[in-house]
Amino acid sequence: MENIGPLMIDLAGLELTEEEVELLAHPLVGGVILFSRNYQSAEQVMVLTAAIRQINPNLLIAVDQEGGRVQRFREGFTRLPAMRRLGELYDKDPNRASQLVETCGWLMAMELLAVGVDFSFAPVLDLDLGESVVIGDRAFHSDPEVVINLAQLFIYGMEKAGMASTGKHFPGHGSVALDSHVDIPIDERSYAAIVERDLKPFLGLISAGLNAIMPAHIIFPAVDQLPVGFSKKWLQTILRGQLNFEGVIFSDDLVMEGAKVVGNIVKRAELALAAGCDMLLICNHRTSVLELLEAWQSKINNFPYSPRLKKMRGLPNYTREILLENPNWQQASKTIKTFCEAEP
Repeated sequence: MENIGPLMIDLAGLELTEEEVELLAHPLVGGVILFSRNYQSAEQVMVLTAAIRQINPNLLIAVDQEGGRVQRFREGFTRLPAMRRLGELYDKDPNRASQLVETCGWLMAMELLAVGVDFSFAPVLDLDLGESVVIGDRAFHSDPEVVINLAQLFIYGMEKAGMASTGKHFPGHGSVALDSHVDIPIDERSYAAIVERDLKPFLGLISAGLNAIMPAHIIFPAVDQLPVGFSKKWLQTILRGQLNFEGVIFSDDLVMEGAKVVGNIVKRAELALAAGCDMLLICNHRTSVLELLEAWQSKINNFPYSPRLKKMRGLPNYTREILLENPNWQQASKTIKTFCEAEP
């Protein structure tokens, strides 16, 4: 397999434009992230992912399909619950919650792989502390040990289906109220306080084989003045060095407000790569993609590609047509649908 470029970009609509065909053929573009605007039906998205692969079969195709309010593909897919509901069930019935969360991970992964998507950026490993509006019910629980237990089962379900996992948002977004999409969150706590709670799910799941991590655009002044995704101290000294993480590091979206503090798009991209990110996301801002590729044009021949990215390729077990006839899928989908329709 050839090198996978370090840039993941988005698409405008349901099919590729002429400009996007050119962009996806660029050697520095290695991935595509899909959104709700790129989805009309399972059949349509299969045509879209096939068209992407035809341009470059090495491109990684991703989506945010966590469940609850963050599920980009809905019609024709099993509606997944917000992870908080599974955490609430765990407090009452740990065995049933454990079964359901593994089923959710398997279902999510099987359905995406069957339409040509390699992976979802999941699971969320932030703590549900009632502070962060943007995280909220996307998190499993306030107790780090419960998050570890449930997330590990969710990941196990993904792995059984053939999908790699991505834990987010390192080292934890649950303790800050501001949303890094529109603000620059600052967490004044000591490193010891972060280790004591927020970092525990990441540490527990790294040792269990977590495939990838996405850092948060949060500044922790007690550790570094740079947001985590641009910080060598966070990504190299702590994540790679102290926590022994050997998987992929994806930047969060480089045009989010929390990323702008470090400079223009070229500066952001270069800082993120230098800090240790393997792949950079630029979403909903085509001008920034074009600006960055133009600035990097002279570097194409000696660009530091990451071999880790190849491990994010999905391994589908079924075509969608065969999946829908599979009794295990039928039972799993019915089980989750029944849970979602029940009173919380």
